Amino acid sequence: MCLGVPGQIIAIDDPAKRIATVDVAGIRRKVDLSCIVDEDNPPESCLHAWVLVHVGFAMSRIDEAEAEATLKVLHEIGELAVEREAMLTSEVQ
Repeated sequence: MCLGVPGQIIAIDDPAKRIATVDVAGIRRKVDLSCIVDEDNPPESCLHAWVLVHVGFAMSRIDEAEAEATLKVLHEIGELAVEREAMLTSEVQ
């Protein structure tokens, strides 16, 4: 199953390439911000934002309450452990 997992942007690594580090359930990953930035919302404006991460891309911004609720549900159904394990074993770009 493929799903978006909430994560918080903790660093903007390369604004020109729109790459950031996101903390997803305690795992730090490099994530592409291309889907959530534009002229009015540059990469730097994303720092500390909560986003839904799917296959290495931040797909949308979400608020902290939504992130926490989603993480809770994923944890309850066991999907968070599956997604976390997949992130640990996948190649970091």
